[in-house]
Amino acid sequence: MNLTDSSRTDAIQRMIHPRAIAVIGASADLSKVNGRPLKHLLDKGYTGRILPVNPKYREIAGLACYPDIASLPDGVDVAVVAVPASEVIASVEALGARGVPAAVVFSSGFGEMGAAGRALEQRLAAAAQRAGVLLCGPNCLGFINAFENVYATFSQYADGETGAGPIAFVTQSGAFGTAIAALVRQRGLGLGYFINTGNEAGLAFTELMLAVIEDPRIRVAAGYLEGLADGDGLVRLARRCRELGKPLVLTKVGRMAAGARAAASHTGALAVQDAVFDAVIRQYGVLRARNEEQMLDMLEALAQPRACAGFGLGIATQSGGAGVMMADRAEEVGLTVPALEAATQRRLAEFMPAFGAAGNPVDVTGQFVARPELLRESVIALLDDPQVHVAIVWLQLMTAHVDTLVAIFAEIQARTDKPFFVCWVAAPPAAPQRLRELGIAVYGAGERAVEAAAALARYHAGRPAAAQPTAAAAPCPPGLDPRRDGMVPSVQATAWLQAAGIPMAPVALARDGDAAVAAWRGCGRAVALKIESPDIAHKTEVGGVLLKLDDAAAVRAGVATLLANAARHAPGARIAGVLVQPMAEGHLELVVGVQRDPVFGAMVMVGSGGVLVEVLKDVAFRRAPFDVDTGLAMLDELRMGALLDGVRGQPAVDRRAVARLLSDLSRWAAATPRLAELDLNPVRVGPAGPVAVDCVMVLRDPQA
Repeated sequence: MNLTDSSRTDAIQRMIHPRAIAVIGASADLSKVNGRPLKHLLDKGYTGRILPVNPKYREIAGLACYPDIASLPDGVDVAVVAVPASEVIASVEALGARGVPAAVVFSSGFGEMGAAGRALEQRLAAAAQRAGVLLCGPNCLGFINAFENVYATFSQYADGETGAGPIAFVTQSGAFGTAIAALVRQRGLGLGYFINTGNEAGLAFTELMLAVIEDPRIRVAAGYLEGLADGDGLVRLARRCRELGKPLVLTKVGRMAAGARAAASHTGALAVQDAVFDAVIRQYGVLRARNEEQMLDMLEALAQPRACAGFGLGIATQSGGAGVMMADRAEEVGLTVPALEAATQRRLAEFMPAFGAAGNPVDVTGQFVARPELLRESVIALLDDPQVHVAIVWLQLMTAHVDTLVAIFAEIQARTDKPFFVCWVAAPPAAPQRLRELGIAVYGAGERAVEAAAALARYHAGRPAAAQPTAAAAPCPPGLDPRRDGMVPSVQATAWLQAAGIPMAPVALARDGDAAVAAWRGCGRAVALKIESPDIAHKTEVGGVLLKLDDAAAVRAGVATLLANAARHAPGARIAGVLVQPMAEGHLELVVGVQRDPVFGAMVMVGSGGVLVEVLKDVAFRRAPFDVDTGLAMLDELRMGALLDGVRGQPAVDRRAVARLLSDLSRWAAATPRLAELDLNPVRVGPAGPVAVDCVMVLRDPQA
């Protein structure tokens, strides 16, 4: 029985907000995996019905125990399945027959156990689909809805205080996810939801996160990923988080493990899994944390209610060295440490000691211990400066002055409306807790505070994800079968891209020297000659390119040279002839390309062009299709971006024209599902705009 979208949504809501929970395989020993959910539900005060199922018992912990699933009463919203793997399929089928819409499967022994386990998991997924039962798991810790005291879990996290808070956390890892949840608790931030997805034989990460972010009590979403199969789902999640104004922070492992996939194009070689993932989440406004500590730092910054209107960082410190360190890190992560306006400096000078510093960073020195107003008024003045959008106050120790400092920070908060963080190194244990109770984020190291401030600024500066532009197909050129696989001849590929509005240098195919000379005469200027073969993707690697030939003898000799080079370096290659192309103008070279990613679909790349593109790796990716503004953002990411603005007497190039090329290509690529790889390298850029002078296009069956 296939669930409709609406019935699926209803089943997820019943699972997360159940009025009745069945525990299949429940144990009277509440310390066991199959007893712990009962213990947590009872201890935490769950007010719905708890229905243990086990033929061994008539009651458990004062609860009536049912002999089998068929005996359950009506109205069960979710079942916790804690039986051996061999019994799970039968249990799920029985749950479907009894009308239970969802099951949380603790049981292991499935896909994590190798080929036999994967086969069993596939059978489980098929059985659940037929039965109309949504699965969370198998091999999962379950979930917690702390708002309603729902503890469908055996996680150690549930053993301690689990007060509800504004953060929803969904994790693919059980043990590591529990560790992150425990860190959230240590900081007193509060998880409203904790969900472990396990093997995801039914419900996946994105679908569960989409459900819990709708809760108005949730302000921030966090996730831990080990893999991702549903790229469209992640994009929907990111867009919905943006619509709701709820930041999404993800930690994904395996950043360096994917390696470059075998590919005919530079784009394909550079489109490693993690680079693509990173580009997509940046495109849709998702923040990425390197590890669990950075995730917690970001969550603390984002959970506090104040927005950040820009990238200007103000720093107030009792240590000049700490201020310099934080200013250095701020520049590295994209913040500015602006000079304060003259009015702000005059205001600071009124109460600053002569040996202090009224610039930015503001060094209030240790005098604020004797004069609390020095710290208070300095930070307020700093936050009032129009160039400062977020501030960090750095101090250390101060064990004897906790009450005074907490009062100072409370007054600063009452008199300002911009976000500010406290970096309190070696703080007395009670101090961070008291500040967090006031809604003030607290960090134990300066660079961590700066990185958290940068995350806050990036989130609030990110424009809402624009509506997806329309994918625009272009007519297939005559003589080309669009169903073919493999490399497309350059003349036909060029015609196809020209029809899509991509600026391409004209190109002609010559079979011999006479035809090449005739083509050169038709160009009326110097030409480039290039070997044409479906077996040679990168022509320069076989000596297959000659430039600036401008007389008949040179063109004729060039054809002979190219054919000889190809025979020597690629003796088995099929040679179609020689391409003749007028020399293109432009003082900069870019590479532009497309790679069809198995998770996210067509990905467009731009970067430093030429033969060293895979060495320099100065590239930016985005998911197709996208608009011109997204293309401009790609150019801003490049290290060579300054060259676009003109250096050493060279004129600036029209960035918008390049961005328009990227956007037009993205719309065509999204509408051409057989496009597997594309390289336009180089794209020469000059005063007249960009023009692509070489093309490698590969078609492939999308199902292959």
